[in-house]
Amino acid sequence: MPKFDKSKLPSRHVTEGPERAPHRSYYYAMGMTAEQIHQPLVGVVSCWNEAAPCNIDLMRQAQAAKRGVAQAGGTPREFCTITVTDGIAMGHQGMKSSLVSREVIADSVELTMRGHCYDAMVGIAGCDKSLPGMMMTMVRLNVPSVFMYGGTILPGRYKGKDVTVVDVFEGVGKYTAGKMSAEELCELEGVACPSSGSCGGQFTANTMACVSEAIGLALPGSAGAPAPYESRDEYADLSGQAVMDCLRDGIRPRDIVTLKSLENAATIVAATGGSTNAALHLPAIAHEIGIDFDLFDVAQIFRKTPYIADLKPGGKYVAKDVYDIGGVPVIMKVLLDGGFLHKDCITVSGKTIAENLENVTFSSDQKVVYPVEMPLSKTGGVVGLKGSLAPDGAIVKVAGLQKLKFVGPARCYDCEEDAFEAVKNNEYDDGDVIVIRYEGPRGGPGMREMLSTTAALYGQGVGDKVALITDGRFSGGTRGFCIGHVGPEAADGGPIGLLKDGDIISIDAEKGTIDVDLSADELEKRKKEWVAPKNPYQSGTLWKYAQQVGPARFGAVTHPGGKAEIECYADV
Repeated sequence: MPKFDKSKLPSRHVTEGPERAPHRSYYYAMGMTAEQIHQPLVGVVSCWNEAAPCNIDLMRQAQAAKRGVAQAGGTPREFCTITVTDGIAMGHQGMKSSLVSREVIADSVELTMRGHCYDAMVGIAGCDKSLPGMMMTMVRLNVPSVFMYGGTILPGRYKGKDVTVVDVFEGVGKYTAGKMSAEELCELEGVACPSSGSCGGQFTANTMACVSEAIGLALPGSAGAPAPYESRDEYADLSGQAVMDCLRDGIRPRDIVTLKSLENAATIVAATGGSTNAALHLPAIAHEIGIDFDLFDVAQIFRKTPYIADLKPGGKYVAKDVYDIGGVPVIMKVLLDGGFLHKDCITVSGKTIAENLENVTFSSDQKVVYPVEMPLSKTGGVVGLKGSLAPDGAIVKVAGLQKLKFVGPARCYDCEEDAFEAVKNNEYDDGDVIVIRYEGPRGGPGMREMLSTTAALYGQGVGDKVALITDGRFSGGTRGFCIGHVGPEAADGGPIGLLKDGDIISIDAEKGTIDVDLSADELEKRKKEWVAPKNPYQSGTLWKYAQQVGPARFGAVTHPGGKAEIECYADV
């Protein structure tokens, strides 16, 4: 077992020398031995809670990670942080807490690590925002770190088909349209989520799980196994051992997360038809280390990447199907062999992407992942947009869409609840562009997801007959012609806040444009007459967030980031 020199590790401030006797007395109070106290202290953090199935298995996996740390000569110190579970927060005011939780997760993990001077970190996450939140902390602190996904849920079965929670959301729309009975909806909700784990399609959690391997912060293959499988515990153990190898070898997150690895991450999002939320989270991760990588940089990667994984919500299969054919490494191998990944990026395994994938084989005897020569479409499953309605950009998931152009009159709503009520009551026409505004990072505050509304539209059978645009976000489970992240947001006087019912909006996902048929003079006239509505959130966390948060284009971040950094925690 290797010995570690603590003279340059952060934990020396709480364990070494006579002046730290009071600190050591606390460790003895917790049953630690002198040997354990003088070993590197490794934070093992999970987002365990009883809020949702995404998180319920994380404490079990944390115990396995602690064993791995201990076996490799470290002393694990377990702690938890929060999560806000989007599926339960969805469709009401609770969703304002979702994106904010990403920052709270990153900040709370940072504070725990800083306050107790931990030398390295294993982070285990399940729900959507907890994955990027954990990765943001890793590159912010820059101590040796290994990320591990808590695993996907097993697919439900309903009337002979695999189903996910999104089928239940869409079932609500079918019910309101008279296409599903109350009894059928009740039966569906009872079978859609049969186990622990995160939502099963290529929604935000599984998208960011793919990112964790492609960006190099997770061990190869660790994202694949469903949450209930015991093999997850083996990966957790190995992750604990790997973080000690990184500590020994001096491999830090900022050695791993570079512009090239961020491009690899964006590539796998596009190739899998992943969540549009990745266009928010990847810039936020880049921001932590001062790398310029905004929405337009992400969109550029999306535009040149083939869409090759036939996954829900736009496709047929779920995350377990990816696991069954070999997991994320298979997708990465196809992309690497096709020349779409930077092969020389180092990872937490100590090897490069190319070395990790050297022995991975791709089988053509399956329909989940296609060769790059025969993609589902030649460009990625997610597209960036820009135009007079979104000078600072917007994002749309095109995976599964047959029609990539849309022109129609605006039907404007100033919050999601009003839009959902209108959809529920069929107060729209085919060809309309439903506009939901004042739901941006600052205006919401919190940039809510609109899955309840988009799923209701799809359930009513009009997913391809109306479009929806918002300065808020969409769930990774959203499908249909839905454009999010429109910037500048309405609360900042962006064009989306100046729209009136009947204004003609043109969207072209082939050219990457989104425009409103108004002259610059008319927009300027409306801007002078525009008055921002008063936000009712004038105290507490949401107020603080609204004061600090920046535009979606740059990741909706709340602090100056790596460019302003003077001293990095890892070097304290």
